[in-house]
Amino acid sequence: MDRINELAKMKAAVIFTKSSCCMCHSIQTLFYEMGAGPAVYEIDRDTRGEEMERALQRLGCNPTVPAVFIGGKFVGSAREVLSSHLNGSLKEKLIAAKAIWF
Repeated sequence: MDRINELAKMKAAVIFTKSSCCMCHSIQTLFYEMGAGPAVYEIDRDTRGEEMERALQRLGCNPTVPAVFIGGKFVGSAREVLSSHLNGSLKEKLIAAKAIWF
């Protein structure tokens, strides 16, 4: 859990993914299209990936990826991110965290 928290605070926007996950790719693309440059960690390619996946499960991530953090705070998975994008709050969160500027 400490590694997840540490990595989540390293950049304004952080996405934990798996290289074969199509929803992970979609969330990354959404962030790039909004002008954010998130840190992306592919847990299936990390030597401590299984430990990180268990930590994400303890946070309530089900499925474990994509797991999105903005401003060091856990936002949720694809469902929560897409929902907040549709209601406009994702942009507000990214601006507040200084991940994008408008």
